[in-house]
Amino acid sequence: MKKNAEAELQKQGIMQKLTDLRVFFDQAKVELKKVVWPDKQETISTSSAVLLLVVVMALFLGVVDLVLTKIIAAVLS
Repeated sequence: MKKNAEAELQKQGIMQKLTDLRVFFDQAKVELKKVVWPDKQETISTSSAVLLLVVVMALFLGVVDLVLTKIIAAVLS
């Protein structure tokens, strides 16, 4: 009898998890309907801004690395 009670509790636990999972996906679906997706022009402009920033930061860090390398080489020689 104890095994049956444990099996029933485990079955209820699994059913509760499945119910919770369904509720989660239902709520996620509702939230996704609230999302405002950017149009093509906005996507292009923000992507361009990000790429420009990446290039500028790469150049800046490259120059800083080069300068620090020269300074350390001068100090150690």
